Amino acid sequence: MKIKKPSIALIGSGYWGKNLARNFYELGALDLICDGKEIILQDAAYRYNGIDTCFSTIDVFKRDDIDAVVIATPPETHFDMARKALMAGKHVFVEKPLVLNEVEGERLVALATSHKKVLMVGHLLQYHPVFVKLKQLALSGELGRINYIYSHRLNLGKIRRHENALWSFAPHDISMILALAQDDPVSVIATGGNYLHEHIADVTTSHLEFASGLRAHIFVSWLHPFKEQKLVVVGDRKMAVFDDTLPWEDKLLLYSHQISWVNNIPITFKAEAERICVEQAEPLRQECLHFLDCISNGTAPITDGEEGLRVLRVLNAGQTSLNNFSRRIDSRNKIGSSRKDPDTDTDTDTDTTNTDIFIHSSAVIDDKVIIGDRTKIWHFSHVLPGSKIGKDCNIGQNVVIGPDVSIGSGCKIQNNVSIYKGVTLKNDVFCGPSVVFTNIYNPRAEIRKMDQVRPTLVKKGATIGANATIVCGTRLGRYCFIGAGAVVNKDVPDYALMVGNPAKQIGWSCDCGEKLTGDLECNACGKKFQMRSNKSLFLK
Repeated sequence: MKIKKPSIALIGSGYWGKNLARNFYELGALDLICDGKEIILQDAAYRYNGIDTCFSTIDVFKRDDIDAVVIATPPETHFDMARKALMAGKHVFVEKPLVLNEVEGERLVALATSHKKVLMVGHLLQYHPVFVKLKQLALSGELGRINYIYSHRLNLGKIRRHENALWSFAPHDISMILALAQDDPVSVIATGGNYLHEHIADVTTSHLEFASGLRAHIFVSWLHPFKEQKLVVVGDRKMAVFDDTLPWEDKLLLYSHQISWVNNIPITFKAEAERICVEQAEPLRQECLHFLDCISNGTAPITDGEEGLRVLRVLNAGQTSLNNFSRRIDSRNKIGSSRKDPDTDTDTDTDTTNTDIFIHSSAVIDDKVIIGDRTKIWHFSHVLPGSKIGKDCNIGQNVVIGPDVSIGSGCKIQNNVSIYKGVTLKNDVFCGPSVVFTNIYNPRAEIRKMDQVRPTLVKKGATIGANATIVCGTRLGRYCFIGAGAVVNKDVPDYALMVGNPAKQIGWSCDCGEKLTGDLECNACGKKFQMRSNKSLFLK
């Protein structure tokens, strides 16, 4: 009996998605293409007779006749797309990288496991017939003990503005190297050069060190005069070269070079290259077939979510090294050990050694920063020198802290908040999105006034709503509640509820955040308060 192929929906049919569309269509599995651009959908409908098209991913996830979703959208969308697809009961194929941070990757892996669905990452070269053969030779012992691996992925190609060359080119090489090493690296060092854009590396070199003594080097660039895609594997018996730019019969060459010691001097004996015969097949077609087979047979892909997560850890370690002047990063942890001062080669007092700390690869942590246990710092945030952040904090995206700022434990700083010199947050403070703190009362662009910084103190448990402005020189009391958009220009009592511009007190707020009654009681948690003589509250 003929087994029906899984029904595939493709989300994103642009630069790379169109190649996936072609292959899944030729395999008889493509039923739906989703894209936000009408011209792409019109072209797809013309090319692929009988398929459906739609603009909204909601239309994809709600269809019961779709078995699997293939995601070829920008990396920052991968987590949300894949999560929704898995929750909708679909198998998922997601282009590289799996996601942008390990926490999201771990969540997807757990979600796929709990829903018993296939989660596969598009590390294409693992399905290239030539690499499959090379991997077979390496794991069978044909090359002997592998001493080092290096890869070049160079081109004068499409230049990205949303990701650097490391994230754009290196995932494929990292995936191949991990497959050959059968292990994860213990440390990663990455260097880079930014030539076209101040914050985007056009060229990177990554150096991976493994516990076995194996070393690997990855050189990627989109500023290269010609295309080069080469993987060299050096064993103590034989050496292999996989050059994907050569004709098929020359793509995999084996060299039986030998080094012998004569009178304590190493002597090299060179051998002629041996062509390794490999049956020709399109790698992307093999990858698509593998995904369909895994769905039909209930087997795990070669590049499953766990493999994607392993590659992601190396990428994040490489990005962290790039962000920190090519510091060696322990890739087994979320971040590395203590930082070296590039001028003195001595340890600074930066404390980010706890493995429970999460720092996203795009975040920048300057020297002389202390970060407490279990704190998370997300995309594009920057912590400047001399700043201290307590434990169990959550620092959102695009947050600037410092210099010389103190933040207590348990604080939550939402997206787009800048906390400048002079501001102090005590424990358990909440800052909503786009909260503004000032530190100079009457600034002028042409006059330097940093010697006139007015300190701002936010006491324990205070909440500051979205888009509120806190004028410098003020003190916000314990568990006060500042409404969204309020402008605070004077001291706020403990538990005070403030709204408006300028902010005025309209009542009192409980520890739990609910408004107190006229009798100073909380209907939500039952706590009762009493007024002091100075018109502040205390808990009975």
